[in-house]
Amino acid sequence: MILVDGAMSYRDNGPSAGFAAELAGSFTVYSYDRRGRGESGDTLPWSVEREIEDLAAVLAVAGGSAVVFGTSSGAVLAADAANRLPGLTRLALYEPPFIVDGSREPREATFTGDTEALIARGDRSGAVKKFMVHVGVPKFFVHLMPLMPAWKKLLGVAHTLPYDLRILGETGRGVPLDAGRWSAVGAPALVMDGGKSPRYMRHGAKAFSEALPAAEYRTLPGQTHIVKAAVIAPVVKEFLARKVSA
Repeated sequence: MILVDGAMSYRDNGPSAGFAAELAGSFTVYSYDRRGRGESGDTLPWSVEREIEDLAAVLAVAGGSAVVFGTSSGAVLAADAANRLPGLTRLALYEPPFIVDGSREPREATFTGDTEALIARGDRSGAVKKFMVHVGVPKFFVHLMPLMPAWKKLLGVAHTLPYDLRILGETGRGVPLDAGRWSAVGAPALVMDGGKSPRYMRHGAKAFSEALPAAEYRTLPGQTHIVKAAVIAPVVKEFLARKVSA
């Protein structure tokens, strides 16, 4: 199994360690630092093709065939990769951060460009705060975040925020997904969301399950976007243990 992190997450900062610990008894788990994070390099220019090549390199180390567990924007990257990498045999995907209808305000068209501009002028703090407010973190808490130990790690990967925003593309504009984007994904997929997650997030996950050619949809009661590893791991294991229908 290959784990694909979402925005600003990597092996030493994010949910991967918890997921790996819960799944290691059933799978050989490969967790890697995405481009520009942790111990990985960041050769420019960035592109989603380079991110898919990175995932392909991990897949090669895993023997050329693996299942993928992707969370948040990492779920979108995993599905994009499955369009091109036949060795990705099944997909377990949790809460892609889509906005597909009017259940919340859309991401403004300049959001990615504005974030890149903040990074370009060295305002990593501004970029992180902008992103945190956008994803729903209360503003008073965002103002307190620089006082917390994890803040330094967030600043260290702030330059990768535009990468995830580029992967998301137009999926935050409050319009239906372009189903053609994933039309070549042949791998069976399970798309999950949390029962306590915002309505827009759940609508996005449901739409994602409908856009993938061979996907099912499931809600995990009581969970949010910060899903508990002990809750999601049994669901992922059950899905991946099933025989593929003829």
